[in-house]
Amino acid sequence: MYKKILVPLDGSELAECVLPHVELVVQGCGVKNAVFLRVVEPFHMPGGVDDGAGFSEEDIRRINSENRTSAESYLDQVTNRIRHDGVTIQSGVLTGRAAETIAEYAARHEVDLIMIATHGRSGVSRWVWGSVADRVLRSACVPVLMVRAPGCVPGI
Repeated sequence: MYKKILVPLDGSELAECVLPHVELVVQGCGVKNAVFLRVVEPFHMPGGVDDGAGFSEEDIRRINSENRTSAESYLDQVTNRIRHDGVTIQSGVLTGRAAETIAEYAARHEVDLIMIATHGRSGVSRWVWGSVADRVLRSACVPVLMVRAPGCVPGI
């Protein structure tokens, strides 16, 4: 049913709560390809580099490069723990706004299912921090399976 799944991760242990679910879907649904994706939002100064904050263009390039390298290392660690016969495991790091980049990737790469953890925020916390998982759900053109992180408390 699902030949290619996309698993966006943000580097947190909470996001990794999706991994046991990924294993079950891979085993039970004939998945041929699992892509683990990390989206790194580019570092930028709200007022720009000339606002006296002490960051040069070179500093910003270095920070972005370090963030990308860290994301690649993280995905290597995750994908090295996951092995399934007959399943191609891939990973990738993209730069951009997380939800939009995830949805665009899924559309361009013929993904059948997105599996993503949601941190389970509600109320003011959700309003202040937003929810990447919710934005993915609303913008993706493929099914999205959302897994609640442990410790979620029901509420509005």
